[in-house]
Amino acid sequence: MENANILVVEDDVDINRLLCTILEGAGYTCRAAFSGSEALLWAEKYDYDLVVLDLMLPGLTGEEFIVQVRRERTMPIIVASAKLGVSDRVNVLKLGADDFIPKPFDNAEVLARVEAQLRRSRQFSAPCSDALTAGAMTLEIDSRSLSIGGQEISLTSREFDILALLMRNPRRAFSRAQIYEAVWGEEFIGDDNTVNVHVSNLRSKLAKVDPDTAYIKTVWGIGFKFSLS
Repeated sequence: MENANILVVEDDVDINRLLCTILEGAGYTCRAAFSGSEALLWAEKYDYDLVVLDLMLPGLTGEEFIVQVRRERTMPIIVASAKLGVSDRVNVLKLGADDFIPKPFDNAEVLARVEAQLRRSRQFSAPCSDALTAGAMTLEIDSRSLSIGGQEISLTSREFDILALLMRNPRRAFSRAQIYEAVWGEEFIGDDNTVNVHVSNLRSKLAKVDPDTAYIKTVWGIGFKFSLS
């Protein structure tokens, strides 16, 4: 895997050091941050390829960090936290996180999830000059930006990837399993909620700008497809 710059946000010094050791041992470059406020300063100053984020942080919580970063940044965010019940996972996905790792974590799982996120991010951001257009919507693949009628819409990395997948195949209905495996790059294990939450967030953002167009249509018994109806 090509070298990547990773921001590790964890207030526990030993856990932060362990995460950096694991990632640097795999060839990544790490920047350690020990509070949400410090992490936000680094994220605003430099472009990171991925963030590994604890939730219970001093200064600025992990949830608040996600909200603020997602206003301008689309890099993958992996939440690593002991606070990961079902409601917590749903909440961080809604806020804009891309994946999560429960504590205590397994070293191999950390690397596998980081590699999967980077692989997926680079796949969709690979150099290409094409733009996907439909009606008033324009999805710029190279800059990973979306606009409707000239109005910019901020998307998370997952939301962008889902929309790109559906727009590239406008007449095809994708099952939740197919969307998950194409976008997450992992085998689907039967949890529809992950895809549902991301699609719901994406729909809400599109509807705020263009409430008269249902860009993502539910195909009952199958999943979702792109539509201008």
